[in-house]
Amino acid sequence: MNRYGGLVYTLARRIGYETSEIDDAVQEVFVALWEHASRFDPRLGAEETFVSTVARRRLIDRRRRRIRRTKGQVDTDVSLRAAPPPPPTVERSSQSERVNEILATLRPEQQTCLNLSICRGLSHDEIARATGIPLGTVKTHVRRGLIALREGLKSAPALADQPVKPFATKP
Repeated sequence: MNRYGGLVYTLARRIGYETSEIDDAVQEVFVALWEHASRFDPRLGAEETFVSTVARRRLIDRRRRRIRRTKGQVDTDVSLRAAPPPPPTVERSSQSERVNEILATLRPEQQTCLNLSICRGLSHDEIARATGIPLGTVKTHVRRGLIALREGLKSAPALADQPVKPFATKP
């Protein structure tokens, strides 16, 4: 918790948790990490990547459960507000800096759709309702944005020694 507490806390803030909910959400993430620690394989990725992946998935699932309880209503104020900057104690890797550089080159619509999808954990349908963009257009923006990110990461000279896994796509 000492090493990755700031990371998990930051993810919870970016996904849109209120301050009153963050402690419970972070605790749930660390319980899940403890229960599934045997799944970590250092050959597949760094410990920080494992923690952030598990945390992101748990936080998004928790948020979606909460949304379903309120009969699918999207809280657009939470979904669309700017993400707070990460606390200074959280170190940014060169890969995350590269991702931010690539994101800055994307069209504003793609940036918005990717932010709502990746950082906030909204589904394509929820993004369409929150932004007023047609569902097919949302899917296109997310897909093209992910392709641009993948291509940008492949061509990054500083990251040439790090494996780049392709984004999962649905059949």
